Amino acid sequence: MTITDRRKFILEQTRIHPVPHAPSISLHLADESVDLWRMGEEELEELGIPSPFWAFAWAGGQALARYILDNPEVVQGKRILDFASGSGLVAIAAMKAGAASAIAADIDTFASDAALINAAQNHVTIKVTAEDLLESKLDGYDLICCGDVFYDPDMTSKVLSWLDANQRAEPIPVLVGDPQRSYFPTSRLKHLQTYEIPVQRELEDNETKKTSVYAFV
Repeated sequence: MTITDRRKFILEQTRIHPVPHAPSISLHLADESVDLWRMGEEELEELGIPSPFWAFAWAGGQALARYILDNPEVVQGKRILDFASGSGLVAIAAMKAGAASAIAADIDTFASDAALINAAQNHVTIKVTAEDLLESKLDGYDLICCGDVFYDPDMTSKVLSWLDANQRAEPIPVLVGDPQRSYFPTSRLKHLQTYEIPVQRELEDNETKKTSVYAFV
């Protein structure tokens, strides 16, 4: 069986929770009360569902959301790209802080639907795209936000090459939120703020994660 109604699946397999480090925003997230919480990779594959990163509030995204809400001048009146957006948390935070527009970009179409559902939950309007932006040049944005993107060597290499290429073409400011996962690049990043982010022990093997926001330079 393959899931054909993504929106219905998302609504059935999530519950509305305030984001721990940005409680003014609520998201549809997986928890112990839904089947999605217990599904393994094989079961997800049978249903045609990629790993549901959109169903969790990851530390990097929470840090970026908090930073944006606390420093609204960073996004006010600007066109924001929330890259590898998952739940759409950062795009939603940007709109709540006064951005002119925000696009949640994620190659997972379930993430696109989840981001739109979450935006409506928070009474903001965003756009989504499932285009693989790593294969394209960027224009039309004033700020790129990247949360939790340095989780494996291949993704890290692709993201850094993409950001470098776009910086050479037409520099666009980049904010990065990351708890310094295994492949976190130690260079090219200027530290801006560090938070202790509440996270789910089942995902992060801890109840909090020290997570920082950086500017890509």
